Formats: sequence, structure tokens, C-alpha cells
Amino acid sequence: MTTLQKQYDAVPQPAGVARLDDRLVVRVTGDDRVSFMHGMCSQDIQNLHPGMAAPALLLTEHAHIVADFFVYATEDELLIEIERSLWPQARAHLEKFLVADDVEFEELDSLAIIDVEGPAAVKVVAAIDAEPVKALKEWRHFSADSSLIASIPRFGVPAYTILAKAPTASNLIVTLLHSSAGTEMIEPSALELLRLENSLARVGVDTTDKTLALEACLERAISFNKGCYIGQETVERATARGGIKKRLCSLMIDGNDVPPSGSSVFLDGKEVGRLTSVLRSARFGIIGLGILHHSAWESGTALMIRDGEHGFRAVVR
Repeated sequence: MTTLQKQYDAVPQPAGVARLDDRLVVRVTGDDRVSFMHGMCSQDIQNLHPGMAAPALLLTEHAHIVADFFVYATEDELLIEIERSLWPQARAHLEKFLVADDVEFEELDSLAIIDVEGPAAVKVVAAIDAEPVKALKEWRHFSADSSLIASIPRFGVPAYTILAKAPTASNLIVTLLHSSAGTEMIEPSALELLRLENSLARVGVDTTDKTLALEACLERAISFNKGCYIGQETVERATARGGIKKRLCSLMIDGNDVPPSGSSVFLDGKEVGRLTSVLRSARFGIIGLGILHHSAWESGTALMIRDGEHGFRAVVR
């Protein structure tokens, strides 16, 4: 059994602990932080009260995705948790619209981000503060021993996130690993399998700077009831008219070899998209994601993936 497979097996049973060093926490402060971020992102920040968290998107005026992130609301600040690679373009996008707003951004490299996945995750995290963890609802958070603990289903399944001071993170992880038998330390690469199995797009991997939010099936990060924000007009128009011509699809791929990402996807000899993410899953075999033309959306549709002279049969999952 490979190390990756062993780590992945710890996610569905019983739990896996990952330190997400590829992600960054940014503190947003200032009197205008709520109104500014409400107008800049797809989530209803004005109704995100202290102790609540939510997924959100930054979009261009034409609803193309700039970045995705999680936002945590506290009494005095908003905390943005975002991929490090996406933050420079996200910050530039935000600052482009900053005029006289009282808003400041501070990168908190002093915070480590720990993700706990799996059915025993609640038992694992309860080792820190049992009763509040067991009572915690999804998309809620609380503070415990200078850490922020949140119930964040980042891959679409129940899980917990801990924002901890970096110097204490290693000791905290040891506590988590010893809290429940079978709990494993896992690498972010093992979490990629979980992401693909739950058909979640990764911004910058499954999307480009021309991908619309609805094409990437990121509806969970969009409030369809809030007021005006950048990109809203395009989102509302596409929602009302059903104008999306392509969207993210999950694919099950036959064979022993894994086709490379970027391979073309064909339906009846016509190219309908490209493979954007692909991995081998112990449960499902080879699985992939791709944003495909609407002609290929129906579950069970037979497709052909081509990489040069190599062909791979696939079906829409």
C-alpha cells in the first residue's frame, strides 16, 4: 500500500489530520470592512455574524473567478482563509476598488491552518475542548486556547478547521493524532482525492481567468439573495435565463493508465472540453474533472479522452 493510499484511507475511516501550509489567513480590519467585502464578494457578508463562517468568491465584473476563500467573522475583524498562490491576485483585485474605505489587509503567517477530516473528526477535535466542539454546527466557529475552531466542510463532507498559532501547531497536531486510534497525519495530496470524489473545482486548476462561477459549480459560495456585488449582474442573468453552456463534470475513466490533465475530451468525435484534474481512487478507480459543453452533461454519457495518440474511455459520473 502506498503512503498516499494509507493517508487517504484514514480520511473515510477514522480520521486524517493535515496541516495546510499552502493556505494563508488574512486579517481584514477597519470600520468599512463588512460593507466593503460585502460589495466585493459573492457571499452575504453583512449577515455573517460573529461566530459564523462561509465560502465566498471574488469575481470580475463579468463574473469570471478571481479567487475563492473561506471567511470567518469575529467581533472586530474578518479572517480570510485563501490559497497562498491566489492571494496576490486577490489582493490586487480588492485594492483596485479601495478608494476612501477604511479597510486594511494583514497577512497572518503567524497562524497555521489544520484540517481534520473523517467520521471520527469530531472525536479528534473534541480533545481540545469537548463540549463546544460537539455542539458546533456547520459553518460556525469558536475560540479555544488561543485557537479558532470551525466546522468547515471544505470538501463537501463534515470536517473541522483549526486556526492555531504557528509555534503551538506541532504540539496541537500531536494531541490530535493521539486522541483517537487510527488517526493519521496526511498530506494535502491525499485531500485532492477527497476533492475529486466530491466533484469540487479548485480555482486555478479546474478554472481559468475566463471561467464563470456557475460553470465551476461553486454555487455554495454564492448568495442569491444579497444586494449588489461585483459580478452579480452576470450571475443573476445566467441563473434566470439558464444561459450556462458549459460546466464542471465528474468523469469515471476506464483503463489502467491515468491520462494527463489537459487532455482533450470528445463526444462522438467532437471536442467538448478538457480534463483539468485526474487521480486514481481506491473506491472509484480513475476519476477526473473537466468543464464540458452542455451536450456532455447527462450522467452516463460515454466520452473519449485523448492525449496525442492515446485514448481513454470515460463516462460522466
